[in-house]
Amino acid sequence: MAHIDNTAFTTATATSGAAHVDGAVLMNLGLRAALGRDGAVDLVAAHMYFNLADRRGAEGAAAHRQEVACDMSKGEIATALRAARKWLTLH
Repeated sequence: MAHIDNTAFTTATATSGAAHVDGAVLMNLGLRAALGRDGAVDLVAAHMYFNLADRRGAEGAAAHRQEVACDMSKGEIATALRAARKWLTLH
């Protein structure tokens, strides 16, 4: 399985390739974060990735985002939404 270095997507650069990330990749990142595949479960990151995946047209992303949101506080959801907006402005 390929390893996706999502740290490369935190800054706006022409070489990061973030502008070309499709909904399926974002959906996969959301699932990994929601399931704790790379360590601890990170619902804020999962919500952010599902939100971005939904914007890129990934089927089922909105439903996953809603499911994750059920286990999050309002503050966590606000943090995830801010992170998604920041990601979009950088890319």
